[in-house]
Amino acid sequence: MYKNLAATLVAACFFSPVFSQTTPAKGSPADPVKAGFVYVSPITEAGWTRQHDEGRKAVEAALGNQVKTTFVENVAEGADAERVIRDLAATGHQIIFTPSFGYMEPTLKVAQDYPHVKFESITGYKTTPNVAAANARYYEGRYLAGIAAGRMSKTGVAGFVAGFPIPEVLQGINAFTLGMRSVNPQAAVKVVWLNVWFDPPKERDAAMALFNQDVDVIAFHTGSTAVMAAAQERGKMAVAYHSDMRKTGPDAQIVAVTHQWGSYYTERARAVQNGTWKSANLWGGVREGMIRVGDFGPRVPAAVQQEVLNAQKAVGGGKLHPFRAGKAPVRDNEGQERIAAGQALSDAQILQMNWLVEGVVGKVSR
Repeated sequence: MYKNLAATLVAACFFSPVFSQTTPAKGSPADPVKAGFVYVSPITEAGWTRQHDEGRKAVEAALGNQVKTTFVENVAEGADAERVIRDLAATGHQIIFTPSFGYMEPTLKVAQDYPHVKFESITGYKTTPNVAAANARYYEGRYLAGIAAGRMSKTGVAGFVAGFPIPEVLQGINAFTLGMRSVNPQAAVKVVWLNVWFDPPKERDAAMALFNQDVDVIAFHTGSTAVMAAAQERGKMAVAYHSDMRKTGPDAQIVAVTHQWGSYYTERARAVQNGTWKSANLWGGVREGMIRVGDFGPRVPAAVQQEVLNAQKAVGGGKLHPFRAGKAPVRDNEGQERIAAGQALSDAQILQMNWLVEGVVGKVSR
């Protein structure tokens, strides 16, 4: 499955790389840690890359003149990525963060030639003595957003604009649906597959098509703010992803699932500084502060906000697991039992998810 996943994600973005100015923190330390960041898309006002750049800025704020950061944006996955990562390694960067799945193999290849440089493969899963991997449990935030959507929807029908049917996206769709159905057992989620990560016109068209099918609240796993903008235009509701998108949809946004990388990046840069960095494979979520749900829109009642926040505390405390069945088993949308009554999926099962839960209208596109 992961071989297909890698091929899928390589097709996600084809930008020409643009090198940034090096951004030093204030002060002129003798030996600051040089940290490099490679971004798969432009730094826009919201989205995946924006959140990682906010993480970079958090490193600067936390470490001050003990760190010096460089970022490179618009780097296509594949040969371009290898060239950029290699250039950062060759120019004295002691730690290099590569936040895109398609960067995993280029990162591993460069790391072989620079054994004294530390690499962080974000959303990757392969590690070596000088390559760590980290990812977030995005599905936890999706479940919480589903609770909000279930409470706010008048039709009981939500939409989901999705890029590719990889496990991470399927986890999100299923968790969102289970969250909705935890408060409205009859809720349905209609899925449209785009087979692209970043295509604002296509994203917008998919949202508009869903709004014409009784959908009054929509979620998405794509790279732009186009779905949120479409919801604002049509007077519908939307769940923001990656970033708070209230600037785009001040009336449309009901809640945001945001990704918080600052603490992790700071911890890893500090570990390089004090000589304690070790390779690891972290999958963090609400408990670790890597996923946060909030940024409620003005139309969301206080009681609904509090319900979602209480559920977030339960997830962080290990009391609520999005993929744990209650008294009845969880079935997929073809009737097959996927989670036995009273049982929860293991991490391995979640990471290999290839099905859609009951309540989802759609199929796993191949």
